[in-house]
Amino acid sequence: MSIQKDALDYHSREPKGKIEVSPTKPCVTARDLTLAYSPGVAEPCNEIFKNPDSVYEYTTKGNLVAVLSNGTAVLGLGNIGPLAAKPVMEGKGILFKKFANINVFDIELNASDPDDVIRACRMLEPTFGGINLEDIKAPECFYIEEQLKKELSIPVFHDDQHGTAVISAAAFSNAVEIIGKDFGKMKVVFSGGGAAAMACANMFLNLGVKRENVIMCDSKGVIYKGRKDGMNPYKERFAADTKLRTLAEAMVGADAFIGVSVKGAVTCDMVKSMAKDPIIFAMANPEPEILPEDVQKVRSDAIIATGRSDYPNQVNNVLCFPFIFRGALDVRATQINEEMKVATAKALAALAKEPTPEIVSQAYGGTKFEFGREYLIPKPFDPRVLLWVAPAVAKAASDTGVARLPIQDFEAYKGKLEGIMGNRYVVMRTLRNTAQAKVQNSKHIPKIVFAEGENDKILKAAQIVLEEKIATPILLGNKSIILNKINQYGLDSLKDIEIDDPLNSTRHEKYAAALLQKRQRKGMTPVRAERVMCNRNYFGPMMVEMGDADGVLNGIAQSYPDTIRPMLHTIGTKPGQKVAGIYMMIFKSRIMFFADTTVNTNCSSEELAKIAIETANMAKNYLRTEPRVAMLSYSNFGSVKTPETIKVKNAVAIAKSLNPDLIIDGEMQVESAVLDKIANQFFPFSKIQGDANVLIFPSLESANISYKLLQRLGGAEAIGPILVGMNKPVNVIPIGSDIQDVVNIATFTSIAIQNSLEKEQ
Repeated sequence: MSIQKDALDYHSREPKGKIEVSPTKPCVTARDLTLAYSPGVAEPCNEIFKNPDSVYEYTTKGNLVAVLSNGTAVLGLGNIGPLAAKPVMEGKGILFKKFANINVFDIELNASDPDDVIRACRMLEPTFGGINLEDIKAPECFYIEEQLKKELSIPVFHDDQHGTAVISAAAFSNAVEIIGKDFGKMKVVFSGGGAAAMACANMFLNLGVKRENVIMCDSKGVIYKGRKDGMNPYKERFAADTKLRTLAEAMVGADAFIGVSVKGAVTCDMVKSMAKDPIIFAMANPEPEILPEDVQKVRSDAIIATGRSDYPNQVNNVLCFPFIFRGALDVRATQINEEMKVATAKALAALAKEPTPEIVSQAYGGTKFEFGREYLIPKPFDPRVLLWVAPAVAKAASDTGVARLPIQDFEAYKGKLEGIMGNRYVVMRTLRNTAQAKVQNSKHIPKIVFAEGENDKILKAAQIVLEEKIATPILLGNKSIILNKINQYGLDSLKDIEIDDPLNSTRHEKYAAALLQKRQRKGMTPVRAERVMCNRNYFGPMMVEMGDADGVLNGIAQSYPDTIRPMLHTIGTKPGQKVAGIYMMIFKSRIMFFADTTVNTNCSSEELAKIAIETANMAKNYLRTEPRVAMLSYSNFGSVKTPETIKVKNAVAIAKSLNPDLIIDGEMQVESAVLDKIANQFFPFSKIQGDANVLIFPSLESANISYKLLQRLGGAEAIGPILVGMNKPVNVIPIGSDIQDVVNIATFTSIAIQNSLEKEQ
């Protein structure tokens, strides 16, 4: 199936188009109607009349942007008019909502006269918190934006100019850093004399490029002083005092080529003529000025970027406009100024140097991204862009005096932004804060063994754990391999970290003797104890058992049974307790704990009861929430009597006898546990009225299937597994986890360690 047919099917299937308006308040009863419309709506109207700024409190204005175009310069399509431009504007609306949770009305104006566009925007100002101008041809776009910035008190941003400029500036600054050149001495050639080229040139001047070293070319050749043909006041600003007349002449000895023009504008011979380590940003869409493979045929030393997603270093405006507007709206900025744009570019450039989350790799077919010649800027689906760019923009707006509502607490603001990214980020931020607070209060930084210390993800996660003061990592593995990787990835914080190699450790003999003592009546021989202690799966947990560490993480590159079995042999479970694996399940409106999802195939009533108590304690300790435990089955309170349902019923009774204060009930079906209407109507006697936050499943099979089904099809986010019932804090990292998953499990482990210390005191 062709891309053309795919695209048409995508846009035409019901509901038509790509965006819709959804209500944010209930409107299902007569009372709802009186509040939403007449007579209740008069109250906010009166308040706004008395205090115009209160419009931000009572309406969506503060989170509503107009994506506005007259269709005179639609990217790659030209002057196709406002009607044909509408799918593009709807597409921008999707991106605003997806990446920054900003609502959009797309506005297509049948107005070729720039003054008509200005008048329309002026009249629309009361409706919107900001205006994103889109696909308006030069030079009219310059005039329109300049006038609107003077006349309106809301931010106006022409994305075709400034979005491309900001992203290319971020990529350019990192490219220059990689090749080690001086901005002030670089000769930069631009192909294109329109809005994007001029905005890019201005941004590069902000980076330190000298105006006298900039040559700009349009379809008629070099823009030089004294040229008459095809000139306008905006091009005059970049007219060079030069005898060069063609793009080919301009590129001789150039350090950088920035293309925002047309397909085929650059030849291989032009590329050959450039200086050493040339930077070539061929950003024309859909076909670049020269294809990367053609550049590589003649210059192996070139750093290349395009506007396309099928090549490295895509200069994609989506990295800019949602996030720059998010920061601007959140401080009620009156404009988007140069400082806010520079702050965006700097934030993106800095983020590209950070370890990339696995979720980004997964979004791009498993491709690994690491800062360098082929990874200059973050990818659009990197969830961290919001957290880096929006605060940078908000701060720049506050520092330059254009923010009407400056941010006072940036940590709290970042927490709010994490809410946009999903409840997972909010929950994990809460837990990170808890772990850090416990460390600060106790003055004890937990030592956590990362048994797979040679693994790239483990190393990058260990640096985060150390820098965020969640714990002090101890790395197991070959010391020279680990140190080489630390240097390779620039993980400077880990350079002085403790590294131990089980094959050559001074602890080996002592650990082997201790293991033999523990398991000599369970088949362990002296020879086997010596041998298994060379295995980091045993050595890591033994460090915890012997008091040389507080916790251990293992399993990212091996099977679950192979990881947990040594933990059971060395550390073991609490007296009379069964180990269990718990997943924290995060839904849009609630957080729940599922047990047992990973360890026990079929528990007895007593074992189920103890797992319920341990899971409830975990919920209370981690999230400071009152646990409400539902013991699940396929029957409700004796409606079906089989050995399976009786087992669950007995487990409830045992749990109550062991912990009389625990809120627990069952056996019950899942509807009775999570839906208040079902519980209230049919089981009003139950202690669980649809408000369970801990679900105990009758078997591993049911728990494992349930959490995976909800995760894959139900939109839930799963964090874990977290082990309960172990004698000391240890956890298994699921095979294939990403860096953030490792950090999350380390956070749980750190909290568990601190909780244990608090109990001992």
